[in-house]
Amino acid sequence: MLNHNLAHYLEFYFGYTEFREGQKPIIEKVLAGEDVLGILPTGTGKSLCYQLPAKILPGTTLVVSPLISLMVDQVKQLKATGYNSVVALNSFMDRQERQDVFHHLEKYKLVYLSPEMLQYAPIRKQLSRLNISLFVIDEAHCISQWGHEFRTDYLKLSNSIKELGSPSVLALSATATPEVQADIAAQLEKPGMEKMVYPMDKQNISFSVEHYKLPEEKTKRIIEVLRNNQAPAMIYFSSRQWAEKVSFELQKELPHRIAFYHGGMDQTDRLLIQQQFMNNQLDVICCTSAFGMGVDKSDIRLVIHFHVPTQIESFIQEAGRAGRDGEPCASLVLFTPKDYQLPQMLIHSELPETEDLHRIFRVLFNYKQQNRSLREDELMEHLQLSESQWNFIKYQLERQNLLSSGTFTGTGEDWYQGEEEVAVFLEERWTYKQNKLNEMMQWVHHDGCRRDQLYLPFQSFTRTPAVPCCDDCGFDIMNFHIPSYKKEVFTGSWQERLNLIFQQGTNHEIF
Repeated sequence: MLNHNLAHYLEFYFGYTEFREGQKPIIEKVLAGEDVLGILPTGTGKSLCYQLPAKILPGTTLVVSPLISLMVDQVKQLKATGYNSVVALNSFMDRQERQDVFHHLEKYKLVYLSPEMLQYAPIRKQLSRLNISLFVIDEAHCISQWGHEFRTDYLKLSNSIKELGSPSVLALSATATPEVQADIAAQLEKPGMEKMVYPMDKQNISFSVEHYKLPEEKTKRIIEVLRNNQAPAMIYFSSRQWAEKVSFELQKELPHRIAFYHGGMDQTDRLLIQQQFMNNQLDVICCTSAFGMGVDKSDIRLVIHFHVPTQIESFIQEAGRAGRDGEPCASLVLFTPKDYQLPQMLIHSELPETEDLHRIFRVLFNYKQQNRSLREDELMEHLQLSESQWNFIKYQLERQNLLSSGTFTGTGEDWYQGEEEVAVFLEERWTYKQNKLNEMMQWVHHDGCRRDQLYLPFQSFTRTPAVPCCDDCGFDIMNFHIPSYKKEVFTGSWQERLNLIFQQGTNHEIF
């Protein structure tokens, strides 16, 4: 009965008169109590697939989201439509607000939180008292992309689901190869979940890759391209220093309003920059990957990659932030031979070296023998490991039952066997990440249709684009012209301006 009234609920709660591709079939499965893995392109309204069921289903819908900015932005948007029984439980709340929400979770139909927040025992205990009718993992590719090293709490979600009474599960992503889809289902311990995969290729985006000898040539090219267009644009970098440097160069040469954004900035500065871009008070953002996933801006027309990411999935996510409104947009990649080194360095910062594993295990076993308490900052410094590398080691120790509640356990034989098993898995991860980078490099150097090659790992075909396809198929970025858009000019006091920004939404990155 509910399914027959979905169009009514859609218009009543959200004001839309029709569903986008994939939304209705996924929602129908969710309302039937099935576990679903939904793959829909960036900007096609994945969040509606759980926001509408949350209104219809009894009890509470719990949404695990990777970024504070993403969850806070969605809460603001929902409240603006009158959807008030929603909250984002996160570390950016002040203590009193967090306590109030914590003790009154039953008031909310929709609760957002991070995988890390979900691992706090008091949070899980409080949530277990609720009737959780749907457990959602938004941006579910993060389970596979980040779970094994950077954010291992993603790999603990299956236990959380069981503790909360095994509600129905909905995992959503815009980019997931069949291999990643299988990994998501395996990590969630939901091998039978229904896979509802829709074409990922965006028909309104044109692709272009250009090769240069020096990075300075790339800066000149960006200036040349942006002189043609003054619509919203994003430029991605793998280096904070380069993001700042190019931002300053562009400010000197162009009339555009330009700023940089990266994880090393003060959180308040990042909030201000992000909201200025959202409110059309900035034209161009020079950013790292810390910017983007929480930005629901529909009119971005151009995404430039000064540096390429470590894998195709990240590139599709970043380029796909252009043209969420369905209007023509473009992706431009600028590449120099030395650009291969940066993603290599990023991979090396995420995983411990295989030759260091024996030394790491020896040091940790000595800690165990001496009954020394676990001080993670001390260990990271002693072992010379990044936070991501240590997270990998720590999670593997927990998996091998060599670390429990901050205490090292097990016999010498247990540690010997554990090291052997971790070594095998570590080698697999190194191979996997290197293959992903090689796949990205092959696309950059591909001499055929870029659209077909880009989506080849995800689907067996690509649809005919509604815009010029790519540089191999005749697309020229210099012929890409967008009508100038109206800039926002606000003449009020700085107090009124700041108040306007905070009223229109807050976004905070966790990076």
